[in-house]
Amino acid sequence: MFKTVLFPVDQSREAREAAEVVSHVVKQYGSRLVLLSVLEKSDSEEELPSADALVSPEIIAELLKNAKALFTQQGIEAETISREGMPAFTICDVADEIGADLIVMGCRGLGLTEEGAAESVTNRVINLSPCPVLVVP
Repeated sequence: MFKTVLFPVDQSREAREAAEVVSHVVKQYGSRLVLLSVLEKSDSEEELPSADALVSPEIIAELLKNAKALFTQQGIEAETISREGMPAFTICDVADEIGADLIVMGCRGLGLTEEGAAESVTNRVINLSPCPVLVVP
């Protein structure tokens, strides 16, 4: 059912918590696991990236290495991809490129306000994704 699972990772607690769900899904369906991390670039020079933004290739490389090691310990082989861009759009583009059947993401919990929902990477991915998105609260 889920032949290819895309798991976008960042430094958030929500991503770490979603890793357990990813592990169960991949084992249950014998899925190919692809880990993605996005080097976030702001729209303008004046705009500062968010506190959780991944802003250096070194941080991304280390994050992907650690995430891959976590899954390897559980007997799961994972591929890694790093990209640069706006996270939501990049996640959806990669999902389309690799033929993902499922994207698993942690939920940031920005609240139920219109502003929080509109700014959420998770919400944008849900609306733009070429495949189902499993959001882990």
